[in-house]
Amino acid sequence: MGAAVARWTVAAVLLQVAGLSLFLYGFFPVKPTLSGFSGTESYGMPSCSPVGAGEQETALPPNQLRSLYRELSGVPPVYDRLMLMVIDGLPAEFVLGRGGKPPSKEMMESMPYTQSLLAGCKAAGYHAKAAPPTVTMPRLKAMVSGAIGGFLDVAFNFNTQAFLEDNLLGQLHRIGCKLVMLGDETWIKLFPTLFARQDGVSSFYVRDTVEVDFNVSRHLEFELAAKDWSVLVLHYLGLDHVGHMGGRRSVLMAQKMKEMDDVIRQVHAASLQDNLERTLLVVVSDHGMTEGGNHGGSSYEETDSLALFIGHSVERPHCSPYDQNEALQVDLAPTLALLFGVPIPKNNIGVLLPELFNSLTDEQKLHTLELNSWQISRLLQAQIPAFCLEDCINSEDGLGIDVRHESIEKKFCHLLYNAFASHRSSRLHQGSDFKSDEARYVATAVDNYYGFLRYASGWLSHRATDKPFYLLISAILMMAMSCLCLMGTMSHLFKGQALSQADRHSDSYLDQRWHLDEVFILTGIFLYVIGLGSSSFVEEEQYTWNFLTSTLYLIFLIKTVQSMLKGSNSMLVHRVKGKSSDRNNFSYAVSYELTPGKQDGYKLCTVLTVLVSGRVIRAWHQGGINWVHFPDISKLLAQADSSIVKSLQTISVLAVVALYSVSLMLLRARSKFVIGVWLSHVSCGILVLMHIWENQINTVLPVNHSTSIARLFYATASVSISATLLASPWIFPIYSTEAKPASSDSNPVKHADSHGISNSVFLTGITYTVFWCLLQLLLQQPINAIPLLLIFLQTVSSVAHFSLDKTLHKQWVQGIALQFLGMAGHFGLGNTNSLASIDVAGAFIGISSYSTVISGILMFIITYGSPLMLYLGMVIYISVNGCDDISTRWQLKQRYILDKMVTLPCLLPLLVNSVALTSYTIVLLLMRNHLFVWSVFSPKYLYVCAATVCTYVGVFVIAMTAAYNCAVFSFRARSYRDTSH
Repeated sequence: MGAAVARWTVAAVLLQVAGLSLFLYGFFPVKPTLSGFSGTESYGMPSCSPVGAGEQETALPPNQLRSLYRELSGVPPVYDRLMLMVIDGLPAEFVLGRGGKPPSKEMMESMPYTQSLLAGCKAAGYHAKAAPPTVTMPRLKAMVSGAIGGFLDVAFNFNTQAFLEDNLLGQLHRIGCKLVMLGDETWIKLFPTLFARQDGVSSFYVRDTVEVDFNVSRHLEFELAAKDWSVLVLHYLGLDHVGHMGGRRSVLMAQKMKEMDDVIRQVHAASLQDNLERTLLVVVSDHGMTEGGNHGGSSYEETDSLALFIGHSVERPHCSPYDQNEALQVDLAPTLALLFGVPIPKNNIGVLLPELFNSLTDEQKLHTLELNSWQISRLLQAQIPAFCLEDCINSEDGLGIDVRHESIEKKFCHLLYNAFASHRSSRLHQGSDFKSDEARYVATAVDNYYGFLRYASGWLSHRATDKPFYLLISAILMMAMSCLCLMGTMSHLFKGQALSQADRHSDSYLDQRWHLDEVFILTGIFLYVIGLGSSSFVEEEQYTWNFLTSTLYLIFLIKTVQSMLKGSNSMLVHRVKGKSSDRNNFSYAVSYELTPGKQDGYKLCTVLTVLVSGRVIRAWHQGGINWVHFPDISKLLAQADSSIVKSLQTISVLAVVALYSVSLMLLRARSKFVIGVWLSHVSCGILVLMHIWENQINTVLPVNHSTSIARLFYATASVSISATLLASPWIFPIYSTEAKPASSDSNPVKHADSHGISNSVFLTGITYTVFWCLLQLLLQQPINAIPLLLIFLQTVSSVAHFSLDKTLHKQWVQGIALQFLGMAGHFGLGNTNSLASIDVAGAFIGISSYSTVISGILMFIITYGSPLMLYLGMVIYISVNGCDDISTRWQLKQRYILDKMVTLPCLLPLLVNSVALTSYTIVLLLMRNHLFVWSVFSPKYLYVCAATVCTYVGVFVIAMTAAYNCAVFSFRARSYRDTSH
């Protein structure tokens, strides 16, 4: 039966993987683009017939192409040289304030030169909203192309490929501009052939806050003195790294902003000495940051990026520097393209910023808006085949398309007609004696142009790409079939002979009645699935898991108290313990030495430990997205002295080491191997303590010694875990010996010893869990040390509670309870369903240079530390619950042991995850046109997919550990029988 269950389970998992892959391929947008680069056709009105990409002018020499563009555009270039300074992660409110109010005094004093430019009306600043996901690579693409990338660019951000779409840098390179880049190597990966000189630094080693910026500034003096370049890109990463390590309020933030202000002063001074009229300095940020210093989501703090323009065209006599001037990040591309006399990139959806064209005449300003409108219209014609600009312009009423009144084509046509009609009217009144009338017509034309451009830009940015609906339905059907297959396998398992030990040995418990904990679990899972359709429940999912976990264990507490009040039940348990004490496998708590009263006391203490620990974990991080500003323990510790946090870390490490030592003592195995495992664990604990005290919170420089300590920990832990897994089945006995009482000279009787295999699995499981806990204490944020210790306590207490009385809860209830604990702990460590809560800083502990694979694995380990700890704790669980009735030789067969130990603990997580995955996939399909599909539901789906990977990893570890132990014990049993005959 076990082999059949395994085959069906593997088939269901493969079907689920296939369905999930198909859905990801069909749902997440690979943004459709217009091929080629904009050329001379950009300066003419788009026709209704398809137009080529303008290949003829590509054969022209750069100087001739530059002249041709100037002749056709009708708008002279405003600048010749561009200095683009990117300050990674700088929130706009640090420079421009928020809500019409200036920034804080500390922020203003940190950037005195920049603030003087704003106050003197020599600079124009914008809150340039960045589209999610707010990570560097897609944001750079948006700035230079004006196009919003696909949502999965958040994944490609860690392995950037060359950018082949039409973009501003490519257009400047085509007309002969020489480009120089210093800073984030993402630019070099995006544009590997454009830069004449370059010096890239890795953007992902976030523990470096000094060298990463020094490597940029060291070239400034030479490059500012050079006359051969037209575009200089400077990308500073230090401020973003400061945020990742210490948050917005890091003590290093003001210092880093002062450093950036000095760079702005130096660059601006060089531009004034060189050529005041022809150099534009643009200071931008790719995204903002949350209070914790992370980014990736869609909150205001993450999308509030800066766009600051310093040049002659923005100077004005009067200004309000702290007005909430808002723009979109994609608006930079058309604005800079028209300022430098090159065509707007083909896939741009941005709208030019009018304040930067003050040096142009009114007619030239209107013509720039006309060029922007033509370019946007080409995109609309590609997206809406029925839309044609020529028909709109030639119609008398702007309603020349024969479509329904509510159609989007007619709306665009009407807006365009009004814009071009008012533009014609302004031309007719040009040179009028009545200046007020002329200004009024110009203002009307500008308003009409912006009405069309903003509406079209918003429609293009929010329009969901066409998804292959039937492909998505097929993918969901595959996942649903997988889910039903797992349900059928589980049902067959319950009806068959492979029941849990508690179910077989407790006839009074095996009735047909539904018990409170079983009803609650099924109801809770159903309500959780229903809640996935609400954006608020998705954003605040931690409340769901806290409620489910605390309520379930409260029910366990009630059942424990009820069992304590039943004297007959206690006597029954005592008699069962007395009869089977010689082969009871629960050596961890030595339950056969407990009286019924003590046993009840331990049961009560374990469930109370879980409840109290859960309450503390819940208070540690307020969690979620909407209520993250509420006070909690983590915020208090973040403001406390670093010695307090380090003391809590030290306590946590010592407690884990002590618990492991006690566990090995209770194991009652005194072999040299077990002592060696204990010594390796103590060594790893010492290494973690050394790492804690070597690193200062808000450290400025990466500590090489600390990196060596972390690497030594990785090596020691890996060797210890591998040795424990491989050697433990060989050091415990497979048979126990007892003499026959009837005759003193009788030969001893050999019984299959369940202690052997259970002790082996237990040693492996407790080693997994403890080393995983130490790894988390090494990688996680320092303030998470106590929650990690409490999650470990919850794991051990739950296993002990379930083992003290196997008749109290059915085995499937116990397994789901452990999963609930894992998810509650996941959110208790500060994780949310926003990409911004991913801890990037910890992914670089122990590595000196960026590695996509290693950093990605560490990031996954940090994010899913709690669920994986509970899966590793499941190995301990199967050691104390899965093989306590092995007493005969035939029961030492591998198939029987695997059926006992692995089937339900592996099948149950797969089923629960399959239900969640399939349900949320259906929700995502239904919400595909929802306002929050990309900001709320899609990030959650990425977490669901990652949780699926987490489940596969956890189940694989459980199955692999049990299978290896069973194989070794079966082999040893066969060898013993062969030699004894």
